[in-house]
Amino acid sequence: MKKQILYALFMLIFIPSSAQKISNSLKNKVIKWRHHIHQNPELSNREYKTALLVESHLKSLGIEVQREIAKTGVVGILKGTKPGKVLALRADMDALPVTEKNNLDFRSKVKSKYNGKETGVMHACGHDTHVAILMGVAEYMSKNNNFPGTIKFIFQPAEEGAPDGEEGGADLMIEEGVLENPKVDAIFGLHINSGTHVGKVRYRTKGIMASSQRFVIDVKGKQAHGARPWMSVDPILISAKIIDGLQSIISRNSDLTKAAAVISVGSIQSGIRFNIIPETAQLIGTIRTLDSEMKEIIRQRLNTLVPSIAEAYGGKATVKIQDGAPITFNDPKLTNQMVPTIERVLGKENVEFIDAVTGAEDFSYFQLKIPGFYFFLGGTPLNTPEADAPSHHTPEFFVDDSSLEYGVNVLTAMAKDYLKNK
Repeated sequence: MKKQILYALFMLIFIPSSAQKISNSLKNKVIKWRHHIHQNPELSNREYKTALLVESHLKSLGIEVQREIAKTGVVGILKGTKPGKVLALRADMDALPVTEKNNLDFRSKVKSKYNGKETGVMHACGHDTHVAILMGVAEYMSKNNNFPGTIKFIFQPAEEGAPDGEEGGADLMIEEGVLENPKVDAIFGLHINSGTHVGKVRYRTKGIMASSQRFVIDVKGKQAHGARPWMSVDPILISAKIIDGLQSIISRNSDLTKAAAVISVGSIQSGIRFNIIPETAQLIGTIRTLDSEMKEIIRQRLNTLVPSIAEAYGGKATVKIQDGAPITFNDPKLTNQMVPTIERVLGKENVEFIDAVTGAEDFSYFQLKIPGFYFFLGGTPLNTPEADAPSHHTPEFFVDDSSLEYGVNVLTAMAKDYLKNK
């Protein structure tokens, strides 16, 4: 109890009063929505109940609703009292195939199948908070609609990736017209962040998150007895040389003074027996880049280097590269325009400029089409050291409910300030 009282006093003394803007009634609603969504998580392209909750809420506010966009996506359109710009606000809805290990009253007990295996389902990346925050923003703005222009509330499915054989996510929403009718001028998105204290925002201009590409390398050699390797063309040896060669693309072909880049091999499959040199091997990995020019250079070098290495050892190799999310690129003008708003709400000392991270985010597809600003909102309790916070995508992942109020406050202030500036 003593710790809770001290925490409450800290929040009152050190967090700017301008952050305490939404009513207690709305704050409690947002927390309740978050608990419900967390307790009832749904995997990508399966967010049926979450979408229904969002749809019902938006309709109750008198907001025009479009449903079943990109399978389960929901869009609300709220018009202000005067004509003006069109702003989109986005929240992702999907959970992950993770079995929760927290002892929360509202912890998930949901089970499902993923890739043929039974698993728990958990909001282990905080998308439950994103949905609840945007529902709160929708309610606040619908009851305070004396603003010019229009707001599109985009509740997106499948940010974590559509199931194999399916389309989904931001790319499909765009394909189905989410940025049209009316045409969107700019978009904002946030991500709750474990490892950042409640009451803080972290951001970056230009590239804040990496592009993601998946590659598959198929190596073909010649099978032989393990005791007679000179009779073989060893695909495992070739694979080892390829893996080593891939790192030379980073160390010798990538201008790392410009931006970070990563090539990682996450899977290598070959052979079935200790004394047989197999005929084939397969390598699967990821490329992460923060600069579009570097991304293309790495792609070209990988396509050139891999077959050449295999050929040098008497084998053959093919490369397939599948694009994932592009670079999450914050428009500099829009970012610089909106950061003062966040600083006004949270206090300048609670808004931090950060280095880019090598995670990826499909919000980037929106940013390919229109100016966008994406930032991180703190979710770690003040009494937990940031370095000790459980990582995203883990069973112990935890977000403090008090972060929700700050998310609503920041997004509502940003929406109002953006729309009032012609």
